[in-house]
Amino acid sequence: MQPRHILLALVIVLIWGVNFAIIVLGLRQVSPLALGVVRFLLAALPWVLWVKRPAVPLQLIALFGLLIFAMQFGLLFTGMKLGMSAGLSSLILQLQVFFTLGLSVALLGERPTGWQLAGAVLAFAGVGYVALHVGGEVTLAGLILLIGAAASWGAGNIVSKRISALSPGVNAFALVVWGSLFALPVLLIVALVLDPAQLFASWAKLDWASVGAIAYIVYLSTLFCFAMWSRLLSLYPVSTVAPFTLLVPVFGFLGSAVLLGEPLQGWKIIASSLVIAGLVINLFGPRLLSLQGARAVPPPSRG
Repeated sequence: MQPRHILLALVIVLIWGVNFAIIVLGLRQVSPLALGVVRFLLAALPWVLWVKRPAVPLQLIALFGLLIFAMQFGLLFTGMKLGMSAGLSSLILQLQVFFTLGLSVALLGERPTGWQLAGAVLAFAGVGYVALHVGGEVTLAGLILLIGAAASWGAGNIVSKRISALSPGVNAFALVVWGSLFALPVLLIVALVLDPAQLFASWAKLDWASVGAIAYIVYLSTLFCFAMWSRLLSLYPVSTVAPFTLLVPVFGFLGSAVLLGEPLQGWKIIASSLVIAGLVINLFGPRLLSLQGARAVPPPSRG
């Protein structure tokens, strides 16, 4: 990768990692569902008025918006509100890699490799270690909702693969905008049914910190990062770009420590190491083995 593109990838994962601490700041004044509503309202409007709809069936765009946006972020915001810290949320959400793998086997007939299965076991061991520390920064309800958010992201990735197969080179910015448009009414209806008082009360007590958090979540984390990420994926192989997401939990823990003062206990480091090691094995296992094998082969003798 060119140095400027490496820098761009680092900026994107930095924004995504710090975004979890920003979400906590936003949730101090805004209810989880209200934050989801405003996020996708501003991500869809006014852009949808002049961004052409992707040339794929409308039901696929609607399903993409439901899974990737409405369900993932509805569950994420609610789980964080119910007791999951920003750093741990950034870590648990990376399980989407393995939900994507499992769904590809179940729905697309793909066969997982031994490395992928080993990585999944290691990563879920990390989640299990987090579950052992329920209480304080971790609640069982919050953990379950975060796992649900990761599963929604994984299911959305399968829909995204279907969209890419039907329309190679699809405009990712347009997909984000139109997906946000379909996520908006779902979150709005759920908010109106479950807690309409909180939905309206959230806007009566907005402060500048909440406004700044919403702007960061909408314009940096959603529109800028998704568009630039798709640009990198169009320039380089997925295997080159995707590993940068391993840094999201790292920046998540650092951002929560700096902005929120969250302590970084030893058990968090152990859990993070297990999850990230599982991701590394999933992505690089065969490559690392081939490199080790190449080094073990003695050089040819020179007579």
